[in-house]
Amino acid sequence: MSKKKKIVIMSSLVLLLAITAILNVLFATGTFASGDEAVSVANYFTTFRSERTTTRSEEIVQIDQVLALYEKDSDKYNEAVSMKMKIVETMEKELLLETLIKSRGFSDAVVSIGMNSDNVNVFINSSELNYNTALSIYKMLKDEVGVNPGSIIILPVYSQV
Repeated sequence: MSKKKKIVIMSSLVLLLAITAILNVLFATGTFASGDEAVSVANYFTTFRSERTTTRSEEIVQIDQVLALYEKDSDKYNEAVSMKMKIVETMEKELLLETLIKSRGFSDAVVSIGMNSDNVNVFINSSELNYNTALSIYKMLKDEVGVNPGSIIILPVYSQV
């Protein structure tokens, strides 16, 4: 092979390596610039749910380990069972509320209920939040789970799917 061919091949490989490095950085940051618009690769709502599920699963595993250490009628055992039931009830409420909010016409929503407080955070997929929408969500939360409206925070998070 001639020296000129080797230089062309080697230059091509270096160029491909540079392009690969640039694409790797773009994938790692989760953003692709396309003209004036940047599109997020990861969906906020899917990521939020995934992290919440992982955290709750870890909590349940830890509680199960505590349950294995104590006898069934001890105070610690009963306390651990109570905590596990509270986590399960909270997960069911969050799922119910998310489904009800989506039924109001939102493409996606996540609800996070505080384990040690009465706070309820609602994130809806919307570029803006108007008074009537917020009022309907407040009313639904009050009617379904008896949440005090002062403990509810509703935030619009616009995420393209």
